[in-house]
Amino acid sequence: MRQEDIWDTEAAESYDTPHVGMFSPDVLQPTVERLAELAREGRALEFAIGTGRVAVPLHERGVAVAGIELSPAMVAQLRKKADEAAIPVVLGDMATTVAAGNYSLVYLVFNTISNLLTQAEQVSCFRNAARHLMPGGYFVIELSVPDLRKLPPGQKAVVWQAEPGYIGLDTYDVVRQHVVSHHFKFGEGRQSQVFRTPHRYIWPAELDLMAQLAGFELESRHADWVGSEFTAESRSHVSVYRIPLER
Repeated sequence: MRQEDIWDTEAAESYDTPHVGMFSPDVLQPTVERLAELAREGRALEFAIGTGRVAVPLHERGVAVAGIELSPAMVAQLRKKADEAAIPVVLGDMATTVAAGNYSLVYLVFNTISNLLTQAEQVSCFRNAARHLMPGGYFVIELSVPDLRKLPPGQKAVVWQAEPGYIGLDTYDVVRQHVVSHHFKFGEGRQSQVFRTPHRYIWPAELDLMAQLAGFELESRHADWVGSEFTAESRSHVSVYRIPLER
C-alpha cells in the first residue's frame, strides 16, 4: 500500500469530520494554541498538511503557515478553505521535499511520521525538518506510544475500538515495527467498508535518537497538548525538539 494510493480523492473527501474526533474544539484548540506559542511570531511549516485541520485555524490565529503534502487530493480539500496565497503548499513527501524559506517551527501531528515505513525515511524526515529551521527553531511531533502490552505472545491483532457501526483493529509485525490500522464501517445489512493505513511505530527513545542524529535536542515531552505529565501509562506524547542556537 503506497501512501499516495491510500490518500486518494475518496479518502480526502471523507477525511474532515467537523467538530468531531480530532476536529473537535477540545482537541484542536490546545493544539493550535501550543503551536502558536512555539512559532513565536515566526513562520510555521507543517509536514503532511493534509486538508488543513491544524494549518487553517493556526493561520486564522495569525501564524504564517506553509505546508508539504504528498496527496494532491488532500490539497484540493485544503484549497476549499484557504488559497495558495494564504497557505502555500509544496507537493511531495515530508522526508525529502523542500519548501522555500526558513521557519521558526516545523510540526508533524497525529502520528503522521509513522506513515514513513522505514527507519531511514523517518530519520530523513528529522533531517528535513532541521534543514528548514532557523537556529533555535522547534520541531514538534505528536505520536502514539506503541501499545504492545495489549498483544499477548502469538497474537497479531488488537481491537482498539468497537462501537455500533464501527470496529477499529491493528495488526502487528513486531519484527519490522509495522502495524496496519483497519477501520471497518458497517450498517444493518451484510455489507461493510474497510479503510487500511500502514505505519511504522516508533518508541520514544528511538525518536529521541533520530532527533539527535539530525542535530536536535529534546526540549520537552508531555502526554498531550495541554502539558499533562508524560508517564509510563501515557498512550501518546507531544515531543518538542529544538535546534541549538549555535550548530
